[in-house]
Amino acid sequence: MALVKSITDAKAEEINAPILSSALLVTPNIFLEAENGSQIDLGQVAEEPLPTTSSIVTLKAFDIADISVVVPEWYTPIMPNAILSNPATLPPANSYSVAWSPDGQYLAIAHSNTPFITIYKRNGDLFTKLTNPTTLPSNTGNAVAWSPDGQYLVVAHGTTPFITIYKRSGDIFTKLANPATLPSNDSYGVAWSPDGMYLSIGHAGLPYITIYKRAGDVFTKLPDPATLPPSTVHDVVWSSGGQYLCVCHANAPYVTIYKRNGDVFTKLADPAILPPGDSLGVSWSPDNQYLSIAHSIPPYVTIYKRNGDIFTKLSDPASIPSGTGNSVAWTPDGKYLSVGHGSPPYISIYKRSGDVFIKLPNLAVGLSGLAQSVAWSPEGFYLAIGQSVTPFINIFKSSMLQPKGLPVPISILP
Repeated sequence: MALVKSITDAKAEEINAPILSSALLVTPNIFLEAENGSQIDLGQVAEEPLPTTSSIVTLKAFDIADISVVVPEWYTPIMPNAILSNPATLPPANSYSVAWSPDGQYLAIAHSNTPFITIYKRNGDLFTKLTNPTTLPSNTGNAVAWSPDGQYLVVAHGTTPFITIYKRSGDIFTKLANPATLPSNDSYGVAWSPDGMYLSIGHAGLPYITIYKRAGDVFTKLPDPATLPPSTVHDVVWSSGGQYLCVCHANAPYVTIYKRNGDVFTKLADPAILPPGDSLGVSWSPDNQYLSIAHSIPPYVTIYKRNGDIFTKLSDPASIPSGTGNSVAWTPDGKYLSVGHGSPPYISIYKRSGDVFIKLPNLAVGLSGLAQSVAWSPEGFYLAIGQSVTPFINIFKSSMLQPKGLPVPISILP
């Protein structure tokens, strides 16, 4: 590889990174090293700008394959621009829920036919199905969630025991003993608190929400909140600080927000403006400032901004989803919100600018059926979408990361 005098003279293949205008787009495993051999962290580069054209610094791009992916905050993911090849073994039917492990190495999918849960291990862009757990969920997998440490995987499903809790050892998932007190009916939503100490299950049948406290591998049901949701709970989510638990449900007010104090969950006052109908999916922004709810009636997604314990509805996006909102998910940086819905193009991705949500162009490759669940990988590089028709799962990749600003030109050595 020849010495590149200026970043604008470089070709993508010469530096193992894409080029856009005069900015350097660096793939996650590219680091920079000065001529004197000292490593320059990209985050440090951002904080200490490189010299300008009057004093060009020479850097060497090299690949570190044995490190975990760490994305500096100053990166902006470019939206998914490539769809990956389907896994060799696909889920067998309707995929209702998709969830990434916290390290991004595993993707779990809950679906309507046996084995009801399919788990893939990721190697680069290749997703390989793992051997099924010895003990499977008893019926349709409606929701799936990983504990924050990646050691536990919970499937919410139809028919007793309504939840199945697995403990992971490497690539082996072993079913734990059922909690002494089980959810009362078919379970549709599941979420862990950020510290992994609480597990919440949304289900049909009173009390509609069941909350467990974990001690090792034992899950003990807590007393029900004093005020219960009024109907079947479809989804549950914790705020990233673990202070709030939000459940969305079939009947008015369609959303119930609890504030946690120790093991006690107290219902907050309803937002002044409620979702207009059956709420099916809910997601907090990573900074806890925004709460998004997908629902069955236009505008199909409702977004609130939090100020203390007050949730104020924001103006609807100028371009709303085209059909029933089934699922919502934020990127890890909180800059983008994706909504899976029931009519073409089946997924809408919004970019947040302050309190305004601007719809981005549709994905270059369209989906074949309604998006029932959407989930971003922990670093925001992959978007997994569970669908109602074959192949039942699509995985998109954001292949580039755009820094907010690097001075140019920069000399690069091979």
